Amino acid sequence: MKTRLSFDRLEGERKEIAVLLADDGTSINLPKRFLPKAARPGDVLSLSLTRDIQATRRLADETRAIQAELKATDPGGDIKL
Repeated sequence: MKTRLSFDRLEGERKEIAVLLADDGTSINLPKRFLPKAARPGDVLSLSLTRDIQATRRLADETRAIQAELKATDPGGDIKL
């Protein structure tokens, strides 16, 4: 999926948040560090998002492993209903 966004302005105490506007007027706040170095307010930017299925699987596996480790070391009994 690819969309165009206009770089509207910078906000925050140190001007570290870029406010981008979609064609429908929706605003998206993004850390300035994610923008191209030469980007300036008024520029039109292209944004493309894709799913990383392998990274998703790795994260799910890591999460399950952490949950299993926590469950194995949990003595239980700390919640009374």
